[in-house]
Amino acid sequence: MGSRYAPPQDLSKYAWLSIGAALTTIALKSWAAWVTGSAGLLSDAAESVVNLVAAVVALWVLKVSIRPADEDHQFGHSKAEYFSAVVEGVMIFVAAAFIIVTAAERIIHPVMPEKLGLGLAVSVIASLINGGVAWVLHRAGRAERSATLIADSKHLATDVITSAAVLIGVGIVAITGSPVLDALVALGAGLNIMWMGFKLINESVSGLMDAAPAAEAIARVEEVLGARREPGRIDFHAMRIREAGNRRFMDLHVLVPDAWTVKQGHDYTEDLIDDLVRSDPGLRVSAHLEPIGDPKSYEDLDDV
Repeated sequence: MGSRYAPPQDLSKYAWLSIGAALTTIALKSWAAWVTGSAGLLSDAAESVVNLVAAVVALWVLKVSIRPADEDHQFGHSKAEYFSAVVEGVMIFVAAAFIIVTAAERIIHPVMPEKLGLGLAVSVIASLINGGVAWVLHRAGRAERSATLIADSKHLATDVITSAAVLIGVGIVAITGSPVLDALVALGAGLNIMWMGFKLINESVSGLMDAAPAAEAIARVEEVLGARREPGRIDFHAMRIREAGNRRFMDLHVLVPDAWTVKQGHDYTEDLIDDLVRSDPGLRVSAHLEPIGDPKSYEDLDDV
């Protein structure tokens, strides 16, 4: 008889998509920055370099996270996804620092960009590519509950937002003829990127600390338990759920009639676990069987 738990999916194809998008946008944005000499467009290109590094890290992590449990990692390797998100957050900080330093230098020594129309057109194409890939990664990340893909999609979405701000700012530069505005646009983009990096790192650290899953995941569990609960006869308590990358680990005490045999209680619990896993394929359940009428069944609640 096979395991009730389906193996995690290999999502590395999405990382390859992200790598391809990063290489393409680096080429486009770097060329646009070189042609125009714009600090704003250069800051945009710098973030795409970080996207490439982050995508390569994501590829490695997605391969590691689906490895089965072994003697050294008995709960599997799914938490590796959070390390990818942390690395991405750190790389965002690096990009932001580069952008801010460049912007500060241009504020002190303003340089009027050239051929802005051509540069803006190329940057728009690059942003559309990133926007499309971010949408694909976000949908896949939500569907597979992958912290790595969601982090990468947020990273690319940040790139798109930054690019939009840069395009507006550089467009204003072209209209007003003020080179200082170009540097100020780059500075604003750098500060925004740094804030996004901070939020991404904070979310990743929360995951490493065994944070509870999203409300929708808990609601799915509660729905299954609610359908099976029989007041005075069958109940559940001491439920705990922690999230680790694309998996959730659940502990549960199952209270059944005192007169049931061990086999009756075991069969009921096995059916319950099957229902829970059907509602959330990423869930791993550990259940403890207890007689509902025994006071000792409730003594450990303060320890949960």
